[in-house]
Amino acid sequence: MKIYYSSKFASKYRKLPQQVKILMREKQDIFFKNPFDPKLKTHKLAGKLKGFWSFSIDKKYRIRFEFLGKQTIRLHSVGTHNIYRK
Repeated sequence: MKIYYSSKFASKYRKLPQQVKILMREKQDIFFKNPFDPKLKTHKLAGKLKGFWSFSIDKKYRIRFEFLGKQTIRLHSVGTHNIYRK
């Protein structure tokens, strides 16, 4: 699977608390093996974010992404529910 990171994702990642970064890496490992693993709570977004998806890092933090192809994903943003604002 090919993964691309947006500049916004990189910027938001640097601002995350260290504990969230650690948990995020664990969840990303699961995601890269199976984006629809039930532990991730992956779901399609709607409205102005139609075409995007999200998965959970924990109860507070999420990653917003899109499928560019069957084996290609771009990670757009990481953070609290504020990532749902475009």
